[in-house]
Amino acid sequence: MSTIDFEKFSKYSKPGPRYTSYPTALEFSDDFRYDDYLRFLESGKEKLSLYVHLPFCRSACYFCGCNVVFTSKEEKLSQYIEYLKKEIDILANHIDTNREVIQFHFGGGTPTYYKAFELDEIVSYIKSKFPNWSEDAEISCEIDPRFFNEDQMKVFAKHGFNRISFGVQDLDAQVQKEIHRIQPLELTKAAVDLARKYGINSINTDLIYGLPYQNLESFKKTLEGVITLDPDRFAVFNYAHVPWLMKTMRKFDETTLPSPEEKLKIFRYTIDFFEGHGYKMVGMDHFAKPEDELFAAIAKGELHRNFQGYTTKGGANLVGIGLTSIGEGSRYYAQNTKDMKAYEDALDEGRLPFERGVMLSEDDYLRKAVIMELMANFSIDIRRVEQEHGIDFKAYFADALDALQEFVDADLVEINAERITVSPTGTLLIRNIAMPFDAYMHQYAGNKKSFSKTV
Repeated sequence: MSTIDFEKFSKYSKPGPRYTSYPTALEFSDDFRYDDYLRFLESGKEKLSLYVHLPFCRSACYFCGCNVVFTSKEEKLSQYIEYLKKEIDILANHIDTNREVIQFHFGGGTPTYYKAFELDEIVSYIKSKFPNWSEDAEISCEIDPRFFNEDQMKVFAKHGFNRISFGVQDLDAQVQKEIHRIQPLELTKAAVDLARKYGINSINTDLIYGLPYQNLESFKKTLEGVITLDPDRFAVFNYAHVPWLMKTMRKFDETTLPSPEEKLKIFRYTIDFFEGHGYKMVGMDHFAKPEDELFAAIAKGELHRNFQGYTTKGGANLVGIGLTSIGEGSRYYAQNTKDMKAYEDALDEGRLPFERGVMLSEDDYLRKAVIMELMANFSIDIRRVEQEHGIDFKAYFADALDALQEFVDADLVEINAERITVSPTGTLLIRNIAMPFDAYMHQYAGNKKSFSKTV
C-alpha cells in the first residue's frame, strides 16, 4: 500500500452500509407480504443454505450488535427448540425438501450455550426434514470459546461440521474488561486445539477494531497473540457503534473509542501484519491462507457475500430459521420477527414467524450484482455486467461514476472502458466506494443514526 495521510483519509468517516445485503435492511418493510414469501419458497429450485439462529446468551458483550436474548433459565432454551421444530415443520410444507443443502450455519447468540444433546437434537431434526445434503456442504458454527466443551465438539463431528468460527475480538485486559468479555488467550487456544483434534480443517477467528481503549500498540499485541493460534481465516471487523439501537453500547464512554485516524492505522497495520504472516486479504474484512477455497472462488468469479460474510456457496437460496433470522433469494429478502412472543404466537397458529422483507426490482437486482461484486472482488467487470443485464454501464451509472471521481483523483480507484478497479489503499474505503451505486443512500443524507461509520 502507498503512504497514507491518515488525518486526511479520516474525512471519509461517515455513516454507510456494510452491504451484507442490497437493498439494506433499512429497506425491509411489510410491503413484502407473507404470501409473497410463501410464493418464493414454494417456487424455488435453487440449492439451499440453511441458517439457524440460536439467540441466547448468559450475559451481554457490550460491543455486540446481534439480536440476542439474555437468560440463565434452561427452560427457555429447551422451549425454543420445540418452536424451532414447529418452524421447520411449517417450512417443510412450503418448500421442496429434496433440494440439495450446500450450506448450514448455526449463529447467535451463543450456539454453544446449548448442551451437546440439545445441539444434536436440533441438527438431527433438520436433517430428518431436509435429507439431501451435499457431500461437500459447508457446515459451520459460531463459537464463544468460553462456552465450548468436548461433548459439543463430538456432536459437531458426528454431523459433519467442517468450519468453526471463534470469537476473540481483542486480547487486551483493559479492553476485555470494558466490553464485558474476559477471555484469556489460553482459553481460546484450548478451544482451537479441541476443534483441530476432531478434524476441523477450517477455523476462523474474529477480531474487532475500534473498541474502547484500543490503540495501535495494544492491537499489535493482540495480533501477535492470535497469530499463534494459526487459524485458516481471520475476520477483522470495524466496530459498529450504534448506541441508538443497542442499549449495551451506551455503557461505553465514547471518549475512549479510538479516533478514525487511529482505526485506520490499526487496520492498515493489520493488513500488513497478516500479509507478512502468509495470509491474503479477501474482500473488506477477511484474511485467509493462500490455499483457502476462497481464492479459487475469486479466480472463478464465484466469491459471494451474505449475512455470514464471504462464502464460496453463492447462488443458493438462504433460508433463515429462528428468531430474527433473515432469508435471501435472488429476488427477495425475508426476515423473521425479533419478538419472542410474536415468534411463538405465529408458530402456534401454524404460520411462519415472518415479519418483513423486500422484493427486488430490476434496478435493485442490477445494483445488488454490482455492489456485491465490488465488495467481494474490489473490482467490477463492466462488459460482463452490460452483457448479463442488457445495459450501457456508463450511461446507466453516470451519477455513480461522477461520484467516484473523487476516489479516482485520489488514486484510490481506476476506471477504464473494461473495468473499475479499487487500489490496495482504496480497499480501506470499500464501503464508501460502493455507496455511489446505492440508489437509496440519498434518503439517509444527514441522518447520523442510519448506519455505523465507515471508518
